[in-house]
Amino acid sequence: MGESGPAQLTVVILTKNEERNIAACIESVRWADEVVVFDSLSQDRTVEIAQELGAKVIQRPFRNYADQRNAALKAVESQWVFFVDADERATPELAAEVRQAIEDETKAGWWVPRHNYIFGRLTRHAGWFPDYQLRLLKREHAHYDPPQKVHEVVILDGQEGHLKNVLIHYNYDNLSQFLERQSRYTHYEARILYDQGIRPRGRNFILQPLREFRRRYVSLQGWKDGLHGLFLSSLMAYYHFVMYVRLRRLWRTLT
Repeated sequence: MGESGPAQLTVVILTKNEERNIAACIESVRWADEVVVFDSLSQDRTVEIAQELGAKVIQRPFRNYADQRNAALKAVESQWVFFVDADERATPELAAEVRQAIEDETKAGWWVPRHNYIFGRLTRHAGWFPDYQLRLLKREHAHYDPPQKVHEVVILDGQEGHLKNVLIHYNYDNLSQFLERQSRYTHYEARILYDQGIRPRGRNFILQPLREFRRRYVSLQGWKDGLHGLFLSSLMAYYHFVMYVRLRRLWRTLT
């Protein structure tokens, strides 16, 4: 990090008030040619800490997740970009594999598996493993689909591969953090459905949460995580219920 000359690989970390996580995240990706903290006007010490650790800081107002990642892709000049969130950590094994992967000229992007720690526990089922994310991108061959404003979708011009070593994700520390973040996600998800012209029907408020619970707990084997899996599957069912409540509000207030 910080070497002269053009960077072959830039790690981009999107931030908003991440003073609690940013130092450990940067330390885990120092093996990159460049580390860029792409900050959404944080009001805590995120920027100060990042600068002290030698990262390049770029600040830009946040509109949505896809828009922010596209802006970050345009802001850097390296051939490859590896997106890492502030609450994620790259292992030495993953670092070595990433370095090897970007030498493969046949690939334009790589999917990275994650280990998700939720409420302090490694969660191996209910959809949280292997939890592949398309994060290692050849910059000029990738962009994010603008309408998909949350749970972003990469549009890749070229072939893709899958890495074996995991990115560690300290996902949610407690229930209040989970609910706060899911509240933000449901706002974006409901707006996406509204923009697609999807109207909620009465049965959606019951059937969609039940389907999500079945998907998480049965199909994705959340039951193997015991009460932890049952609780998470129930929370994700509730998430779908809230999303449809917000979708109904949008149709009532905007039409």
